[in-house]
Amino acid sequence: MTKYMNYDELKSTVERAWENRALLDDESVRAAVCAVIEEVDKGRLRTAEPVDPEQSLWQVNEWVKKAVILYFPIRPMRTMRAGELEWYDKMELKHGYEELGVRAVPHAVARYGAYVASGAILMPSYVNIGAYVDTGTMVDTWATVGSCAQIGRRVHLSGGVGIGGVLEPVQAAPVIIEDDCFIGSRAIVVEGAHVCREAVLGSNTVITGSTHIIDVTGPESVTYKGYVPPRAVVVPGSYRKQFPAGEYSVSCALIIGRRKESTDKKTSLNDALRDFGVSA
Repeated sequence: MTKYMNYDELKSTVERAWENRALLDDESVRAAVCAVIEEVDKGRLRTAEPVDPEQSLWQVNEWVKKAVILYFPIRPMRTMRAGELEWYDKMELKHGYEELGVRAVPHAVARYGAYVASGAILMPSYVNIGAYVDTGTMVDTWATVGSCAQIGRRVHLSGGVGIGGVLEPVQAAPVIIEDDCFIGSRAIVVEGAHVCREAVLGSNTVITGSTHIIDVTGPESVTYKGYVPPRAVVVPGSYRKQFPAGEYSVSCALIIGRRKESTDKKTSLNDALRDFGVSA
């Protein structure tokens, strides 16, 4: 990184290569793209980052996402083996978990270019390039963290959770799961959906960019799309919708309560599961 420590220079090079892919034949351009991926791998650059954590405001770093996309065509295909197992792919895997302070249980897989912070735990799971997994987070068995997804501190992604990835369009926000969230088993969060701090999603809850997330805790319902407010306790639900062929139930998510700010987060989570009957 000695030559490319200036991020403005890196950004300029990536933007030029994005507009003219022929520049990827230039070794200095390829080195710049690789330098960006190294910075993302180490957590010094992010594909999206908070600009006002208190207001849950984030910005997408489009040029970093562009570098991730440009990294694919400059990587050669190769065979990788582990005993009898064999793969054929372009991307390196993440290594050095002991030095990183990350517990990685067989068969956890994270690609190079994904940041996994010290103190994180990877059960048999998958973390894709461009993703960010912060400290104290557990990615549980068969959970997946898609490309560029942003996972906060002390998050629990339960067994089989699917966190979607996004590379293109480059201006599209990735999935964001903020600090201290609990995502229940087999829940799915995709299409750039944003789950704010301390929220709880019950098992099998599906949150997409267009899912109706209906707060039913007040005298009148309030509907969000692609956004789960802080400390919300959310379960799967449905509502009736009229179609030309008749009236049918459409899947949605229901906000049925809030985690209490006054209690310890772990206790608060248990209270949420108990008080609202949310299955983890």
